[in-house]
Amino acid sequence: MTRYAELDTWIDAHFNEEVAFLQALVQVPTDTPPGNNALHAERTAELLAAFDMQAEKHEVPEVEVRAYGLQSLTNLIVRRRYGEGKTIALNAHGDVVPPGEGWVHGPYSGEVEDGKLYGRASAVSKSDFATYTFAVRALESLGAPLKGGVELHFTYDEEFGGELGPGWLLKKGLTKPDYLIAAGFSYQVITAHNGCLQMEVTVHGKMAHAAIPTTGVDALQGAVHILNALYHQNTLYQQVTSQVEGITHPYLNVGRIEGGTNTNVVPGKVVLRLDRRMIPEEDPVAVEANIRQVIAEAAAKQAGITVDIKRLLLARSLQPLPGNKPLVDALQRHGQTVFGEPIPTSGTPLYTDVRLYCEQGIPAVIYGAGPRTVLESNAKRADEHVVLNDLKRATKVVARSLYDLLS
Repeated sequence: MTRYAELDTWIDAHFNEEVAFLQALVQVPTDTPPGNNALHAERTAELLAAFDMQAEKHEVPEVEVRAYGLQSLTNLIVRRRYGEGKTIALNAHGDVVPPGEGWVHGPYSGEVEDGKLYGRASAVSKSDFATYTFAVRALESLGAPLKGGVELHFTYDEEFGGELGPGWLLKKGLTKPDYLIAAGFSYQVITAHNGCLQMEVTVHGKMAHAAIPTTGVDALQGAVHILNALYHQNTLYQQVTSQVEGITHPYLNVGRIEGGTNTNVVPGKVVLRLDRRMIPEEDPVAVEANIRQVIAEAAAKQAGITVDIKRLLLARSLQPLPGNKPLVDALQRHGQTVFGEPIPTSGTPLYTDVRLYCEQGIPAVIYGAGPRTVLESNAKRADEHVVLNDLKRATKVVARSLYDLLS
């Protein structure tokens, strides 16, 4: 029996245990906001300890967490050293958006039906807590001589940009791996992704009684002019095409609007929150300057309207680093063997924590358990799920790749 076959056999034999591990992770909510995620880190560490994996708990100080808009945050690192050589980090995030409505299977149930495991974060990315943990356990079951080491990075700040997750661990010097594999889906090796700029625009007018509206300045009408100007940008963005496979063009979305005090009052303030996706070829500084200019020019055409603009998030795009070739080659080779089809490299319109590692010069790729598209997994929608066969096969691909890279 080859070493690869031994890895596959171990994963098959322990797969029910892997599913139970993922269910336990899904059953502890990590909705962000509010971002009270230290409890999940404690539960994860407890589950890992049952496998003789000691997790270091790196608690981000409360003052930093609160200033960031979250409640509690503890990041985990598990270090496994086998000898002299390179360290490969495996990163997945446990924080998720709130479940919303429309679920048939409970968002924290971890229910299994028709070969799928349901629950918020079952696909993105608590599934890869399981993929990576059991890939490392399979690797160690061989008892084979290995070089270098593996680190598991389980973090809780991807939804807010990663600065208190991987960004905080890297800034504090708590880790500096040689390579990184981060949570993703099974049918592509992702080597590039979009950037993201999020901004809050506060439109100020003057409140007045709706019976005498001319005594006020309608902030909502001002906001409508600004919204029209912003949405017009999407027609311009569609004329710009990225050269990265899997990424199309820039896009702007306004995801939240708040304002007004009552039905019979002219609104004096309206707050918009926008999300601008940036293709890898774009300059974030120029993108932000353009957005600010569009807003200012639209507001200037509305008498009495003023605006305040605040940047909420700037996540830079991921550009492939030349040093990621060993990761790409191993994952593609074993992916084709295990899945029975070519596993291409691609970009993704999402943004991820991976950029924070690459900004430190760490070659990285995105690969883990999941379907061909985000849409198929229902990620960020009701009835999010992972296909269990994808989870099993991705675990085999990662375990085989680790063996190649460390043996």
